[in-house]
Amino acid sequence: QRQAGRVARSKVPRRAHVVRQVGGLSRVAWIAAGIVVLATIGVGAYFAIQQLSEDEDEGPAPSVAVKDEDDDEPQAAEELGFPAFATKNTTRVGGDDPTADAAGVALATYPSAGGIEGPAAVTLVPSSDWAAGIAASVLVSDPIRAPVLLGDRDSVPEQTETAIEALEPRGSPETSDAQAFRIGDVRVPGDLRTVAASGDDPAQLADSIDKLRQRLADSDPRHILLVSTEEPAFAMPAAAWAARSGDPVLFVERHAVPEATEEVLKRHDDTPAFVLGPESVVSDKVLGEVEKIAPSVQRVSGQDPVANAIAFARFEAGGFGWNITDPGHGLVIANTAVPLAAAAAASLSASGKWGPLLLTEDADAVPSELRGFLLDIKPGYLNDPTRAFYNHAWLIGDSSDLSVGFQAQVDDALELAQIQAAAGSKPGPTEREANP
Repeated sequence: QRQAGRVARSKVPRRAHVVRQVGGLSRVAWIAAGIVVLATIGVGAYFAIQQLSEDEDEGPAPSVAVKDEDDDEPQAAEELGFPAFATKNTTRVGGDDPTADAAGVALATYPSAGGIEGPAAVTLVPSSDWAAGIAASVLVSDPIRAPVLLGDRDSVPEQTETAIEALEPRGSPETSDAQAFRIGDVRVPGDLRTVAASGDDPAQLADSIDKLRQRLADSDPRHILLVSTEEPAFAMPAAAWAARSGDPVLFVERHAVPEATEEVLKRHDDTPAFVLGPESVVSDKVLGEVEKIAPSVQRVSGQDPVANAIAFARFEAGGFGWNITDPGHGLVIANTAVPLAAAAAASLSASGKWGPLLLTEDADAVPSELRGFLLDIKPGYLNDPTRAFYNHAWLIGDSSDLSVGFQAQVDDALELAQIQAAAGSKPGPTEREANP
């Protein structure tokens, strides 16, 4: 029900009111930037941005006031946007639905300003299809690098349209000159050169996406990742890995391997496969069926979605897996109640502070297992904090998905800590030695 509500709300434009002049920015660039910065306030807020003047060459810097609908005056903390927007170790992309989150992530990873070009293409995915989003995340990887945006069957949401205008995809040899990839039943702005991938179910769509990826990248994948069609929370971490690695994501049922998935496995019959999820989600029978085709099959799993995501973050075998067992990493955190957040956030795992997708089922408190993982990789220093490693987390969703209190707890767990040398010991190692 909550996911359906998120999808329904994506059709309602966020209320951004322009009230004064913005100097030095184009109309589209500033409104697009507003999606990233201003979407970070939760449900029931609206924004006042300085009005765009006719003369955009000069003018004062923009100012932002955040007002709650129930109050006449903005509150001081809300007006600043902290800590809901960012803390010292976290940054939030806080749209009120995955469509806004995807637009914000695309603009954060491709600022497309200051003479820096945006991506050559974008990937349009239906806002009602989490499986399509996870499979399509492979198109975020090199060399294609087409960030995921969400849309509807009959219209292009305002946030998505604004993001496309700001990103200005132009096509490239790596995208076969396409400016957009249309995944499934979703509308694309009519003036974009488009390549489509389609299928009647998740397995067929993943097959079509893999064919597209192989044609564009002109290479076979190094690994294949299999996830459940029936348990989205266990499949969500696959989107981040596909974006980082270019490994395709395929779908299986609890006790069966769809014919379309078998076709992809046969097409890459020398490629090792990995199954994400416990036996309760993907049975050993399925592993046996896959093993008849793939040269090897391994399971990566945790007993619940939170533990499953952590197990994948720690896992490594033959170049597959994040291998996050030490400090100095980027992380992405989302709520299992919003499966499309995985696709919306995928670009954050393939650029900037590359890192895995971690999950919570509790919007208000960091689960004990997730907190334990964050503390395990907590960075430390002996003498000089400027020579230490640092962790950073992106939070995906508004305060109903991940509360400000949740964000504060994550920030605390990621904070750099001083390591006390034992009494009488010799001077300690360098900071890098202290953070092996």
